Amino acid sequence: MADAVARFVEAAEALGFPVVVKNMDQSTHTALEAANAVGCEVGAIVKSLIFEADGSPILILTSGPNRVDTALLGQELGVKLGKADANVVKEVTGFSIGGVPPFGHKSRLKTVIDSDLLRYEKVWAAAGAATSVFEISPDDLIELSQGVVARVC
Repeated sequence: MADAVARFVEAAEALGFPVVVKNMDQSTHTALEAANAVGCEVGAIVKSLIFEADGSPILILTSGPNRVDTALLGQELGVKLGKADANVVKEVTGFSIGGVPPFGHKSRLKTVIDSDLLRYEKVWAAAGAATSVFEISPDDLIELSQGVVARVC
């Protein structure tokens, strides 16, 4: 677990983003757990979800309470979206579900960012492990993930 967080910190620093990771005593695996741990609204939690878009992995960064509408987003992107399994997530990101950060993955992923995250001055995302999070502005999230903002639900 510590290795995954260290890999994320190293990747963030390589992108010029000096990340400050908060290691929590409680799980931040789910959006609700993360919000309770850091003391913010569930909507300010970034869920990093891997889907398959016509067979290729795609990262969807969505606001905590939101569920991705695969039909809506698939239509907007012009692809058929399906959820990737845990093996695919680990293979393409290098991180396990519940700890996937929004950038710093093993391979470069096309990224879509939930427009609802833009309502917040700061948001919280996983930092490589199910008990590690970091704070980031939506603008930095867009820049570092090289994501495209869209309505995902």
